[in-house]
Amino acid sequence: SRVDLKVNKLTSVKTQLPYRYYVLPYCQPEAIHVSAENLGEILLGDSIENSLYDVRMNHNASCAMMCERKLSQADKEQFRNMIEHEYQVNWLVDNLPAAMRYYRRGDDSFSYTNGFPVGIKRDGRYYVNNHIRIGLQYHIDKTEFDGFRVVGFEVYPQSLVQTTRAGATGGEEASCDDADDLSPRFDVMEHDSIIYSYDVTWTQSTVRWASRWDVYLRMHEGQIHWFSIVNSLMIVLFLSGMVAMILLRTLHRDIAKYNDMSADDSTEETGWKLVHGDVFRKPRHSKALAVAVGSGVQLLVCSAVTLLFSAAGFLSPVHRGSILQGMLLLFTFAGILAGYISARFYKMWKGEDWKKTTLLTAFLYPGTVFCIFFVLNLFIWGTKSSGAVPFTTMFALLVLWFGISVPLVFLGAFFGYKKAPISLPVRTNQIPRQIPEQPWYISGVFSSLIGGVLPFGAVFTELFFIMSSIWQHQFYYLFGFLMLVIVILVVTCAEISITLTYFQLTNEDYNWFWRSFFASSSSAIYVFCYSILYYYTRMQIGHYVGALLYFGYMFVMSYTFALLTGAIGFSATFFFIRAIYGSIKID
Repeated sequence: SRVDLKVNKLTSVKTQLPYRYYVLPYCQPEAIHVSAENLGEILLGDSIENSLYDVRMNHNASCAMMCERKLSQADKEQFRNMIEHEYQVNWLVDNLPAAMRYYRRGDDSFSYTNGFPVGIKRDGRYYVNNHIRIGLQYHIDKTEFDGFRVVGFEVYPQSLVQTTRAGATGGEEASCDDADDLSPRFDVMEHDSIIYSYDVTWTQSTVRWASRWDVYLRMHEGQIHWFSIVNSLMIVLFLSGMVAMILLRTLHRDIAKYNDMSADDSTEETGWKLVHGDVFRKPRHSKALAVAVGSGVQLLVCSAVTLLFSAAGFLSPVHRGSILQGMLLLFTFAGILAGYISARFYKMWKGEDWKKTTLLTAFLYPGTVFCIFFVLNLFIWGTKSSGAVPFTTMFALLVLWFGISVPLVFLGAFFGYKKAPISLPVRTNQIPRQIPEQPWYISGVFSSLIGGVLPFGAVFTELFFIMSSIWQHQFYYLFGFLMLVIVILVVTCAEISITLTYFQLTNEDYNWFWRSFFASSSSAIYVFCYSILYYYTRMQIGHYVGALLYFGYMFVMSYTFALLTGAIGFSATFFFIRAIYGSIKID
C-alpha cells in the first residue's frame, strides 16, 4: 500500500519567512491538494501539500527517478537565493516530520534537526540537493494490531549529477553512479536541467507507535535544565527566607507590640501601622491598574491551563498547531475572569466609570497584540510568504475576539460589580497623610528594577530554550520542566513584591499598589533586553522583515510577561497587606 509523503513549507532562520514548497522548481503532481489545517497551523504558516514521491510500505527503492525539469535563469536565481538564506525543506510521513541525524564529536550520541537543506553553498558555488535518501522505520506487533506502523522518518540529502537511460518498462530511469561519494556535485548555475531522484530504505524497529516522537524530542540539555531549576530554587529559598524573617520575626513582634499597647500608652506609633489610614487609599490611574491586573490574571490562567494540558499530552507538537490553537481558545474563554477581577478591584476603589474600565479590559491587551500582528502580517504579505495569514483567518480571529471574548469580559464584569465590595480591615482617612522624604534606594524606579532581576533570573535558562524553539525551529517538549519553572516564577514574583512593599510601608510610604505591580513586572524589561542580546549573538537574520517579525513578536512576549508577572505580584501583595492590617487593633 502507498505511504503518503507530504511536503510542508520551506523555512529559514535567516529570514523567518516561510514559503510554499512548490515555489521552487520541484516535481509537481498534476493536482496539488492542500491538507485541511487548524487555526494554529495557519497562524504558523504551514502549507501541507501532496507530492509525487511514490513510497510503498516495506518496499525499498534505489535511485527512483521522479522527473527531469528545465531550469530557467529565474529558477537558478531562486535556488541560489534559497541556498544563500539556508532554507530547509520540511516533509511529513504519517504526521512524522522528516529529520536529519547529527552525531556529536567525541561520542556516539546524536540529535535530530527538523527538515533538510535545499542545498549547500561551498566556495562560492551553489549545490542543490536533488537526491534524497529516505529512511523509514516500521513496527510490527501481531498480538496488538495487523499490518505495519511507521515509527521513524529520517532523510539524508545529496547533490548528484544523475544520468538517464531507457527503463525496462519503456520510461526513463535515473542512474546514480556517484551516490557513494558524499561530496556535492550538482552546481545549479552550470546546468540547464535538473533530475530529482530518491532512495527508500525500510527497517524494522522495536519502537512502539506511542513512543515514536520520543527520539525526535530527546533533549541532551537535561543537565542544563536541572541546573536552571536548582538555580531558580536557590532564588526562591533566599526570598522565602527573607519573607519568613519578615513574617515570623518583624511582623510578629510588631503586631504583638501594637496589640499589647494599653489605651493610655503614650508610645508613638511607628512603621507600617502609622499609615493604616492611607494604606488602601485609591491609587492614581486606578482604572489602568484594574485593567492590567484583570488582563494579567487572564493570561496567567490561560498559560497555566495550556501548560497543564501540554504536560498531560493533550496539546503537544505531535498535533501540529494544537498548542497555539489551544492557547487562543483558552485566552478567549478566560475573558470572563479578566472582566471579573478588574471589576472587583475597580469597585473596591469606588470607581464610577465602570463601562470604560470593562471596555479597556476587553480591548487594550488583545487590541495591542492584534494591531502588531496585523501590521507585521502586511509586511509578510508583501514578501509573498506562506507565513502571511489570510484575511479569512483574520476574520475568524475577530469573531473569536468580538463574538466570544468581549461578551465574556462584560459578563465577568457584571458579576464583579454585582457582588459587595472587597472588605478592607481598616478605614481610609479623608485627608491623605504626608509621606516623608524617601531614601534613593527605596524610590519606585530603583526598587522595581532591582525586584525584576529575580523573576527574570528564575526563568532565563528556560527562556533560551523556548526562544530557540520558536526562532531556530527546534523541537521543544519539556513541558514538565516548564511547569516547574512557572511555579517557581509565581512564588518568586509574589515574594519579591511582598518584600519590597513591606520595606516601603515601614518607611511610611503608602503608595504601594502600582509599586507592587511594577516590582515583578519590571522583569519584562530584562526579557526584552535579553531578546536583543539573543538577536545579536544567536540570530543571523539578514532580511529587514525577519528583524521586524523578531522584535515585534518579542515585544508582544515581553508585554505579556509584564502583565502576567505584575498581576501575580500585585495580587499576592494585596492579600498580604489585607492580612497584616486585619491582625492589628485599630482605635
